Amino acid sequence: MKNPKRFLHNPIKLSPPQFLALLFLFLIFIGTCLLKLPVAHEESISWIDAFFIATSAATVTGLASVDPGSTFTLFGEIVILFLIQVGGLGVMSFASLVVIMMGRKISVKQRVLMQEALNQPSIGGVIRLVRNLFVFSISIQLITTFFLSIRFVPELGVYKGIYYSVFHVISAYNNAGFSLWSDGLTGYVGDPMVNIIISFLFITGGIGFTVLVDIWVSRRWKTLSLHTKVMLISTLIINVVSILLFYLFEFNNPKTLGMLSGAEQFWASYFQGVSPRTAGFNSIDMTSITPDTSLLMVLLMFVGAGSTSTGGGIKLTTFVVILFAVGAFLKGKENPVIMKRTIRVAIVYRALAISTISLLFIFAALFILNYVQKDTSFMVIVFEVVSAFGTVGLSMGLTADLTIIGKIVICVVMVFGKIGPLTLAFSLAKQSKENIRYPDGEVFTG
Repeated sequence: MKNPKRFLHNPIKLSPPQFLALLFLFLIFIGTCLLKLPVAHEESISWIDAFFIATSAATVTGLASVDPGSTFTLFGEIVILFLIQVGGLGVMSFASLVVIMMGRKISVKQRVLMQEALNQPSIGGVIRLVRNLFVFSISIQLITTFFLSIRFVPELGVYKGIYYSVFHVISAYNNAGFSLWSDGLTGYVGDPMVNIIISFLFITGGIGFTVLVDIWVSRRWKTLSLHTKVMLISTLIINVVSILLFYLFEFNNPKTLGMLSGAEQFWASYFQGVSPRTAGFNSIDMTSITPDTSLLMVLLMFVGAGSTSTGGGIKLTTFVVILFAVGAFLKGKENPVIMKRTIRVAIVYRALAISTISLLFIFAALFILNYVQKDTSFMVIVFEVVSAFGTVGLSMGLTADLTIIGKIVICVVMVFGKIGPLTLAFSLAKQSKENIRYPDGEVFTG
């Protein structure tokens, strides 16, 4: 080595996506160490289980290799809540908030990092977006905690009722799906108040912060951005369709809807219809659903929530862009058009790249998991992997039975589902500096 001090004076430069990824992994590492402390758990847990729960919480997934309610102490549950809140709203957003509260100026480099973390097209307005994000998030969580306490306090007592309300509100708003009950929310399958509050939280958190800010600022349909309009309309359509299909597939199933009353069937269909894309809460036994329902949920989990939201998946707008691009191709149009607005080819390429890389990654995880989980149904494995990728958290009972390699694979999928597609999108959004134009070539397809 010609100059041994060169590395010290010229450290490795990380791109914003790489820096955010390392910051996120550091959060998981800290969470794992805290959850492994004796003060954090009632029962002894292994390092792999502590790592799994920390990863699931930080990625706001909700898959749990051990029962959080009976395994962890109050300290451990608070650590999980912290990981959920930071992971849901963003590590960089929290760091920026601390800097803002200290009265220091945000550098251009920090603004670029926030732009990457919040999936914004430019650095303009990112500071204002972070402020609005925290004000809205904390406000909505405080308000819904109050209303949920009205339901839980008479049943659980004052302190436990308030604590359970806080836990489930934070978990729901950040689309984490963690519950302190071992059977999820099945005990409240027909409870209108619990169903409405919890679903309102994860739908709101899953729409995306930019959409919420746009609605708050514009307040008129005509002045809303195209992204906001697409998200609102597509969210309504996909939720209505999924609710109806869930009821159609399950109303004759004696282990799910078939054992419930009419009102309970309505609330169960509504809740499980809107939950798979984002939250991962369950109000029925997921191990008893029909193959049709499991396939429907796999599709919903793969599509996921909205961009810049607390949810995962390829994102709903990505799915919509691909659908319109296919429609444009079949009609012989050069570019897809949504609401009288032409979608740039670069956006279509980005949507296709995100979906393709995601599918390839999921297939790779399926091959490994199918090999190590010998006695498990393939559909159950598919459900688990896609749930981890979409950071949903629903499971057909495989999570607790995962081998050590299986847990590591699912952890990798959860991390990729949280930061992979987003990082890929920003990388592909940057225009290439190459100006060479090669001759056209023919490749037969189809």
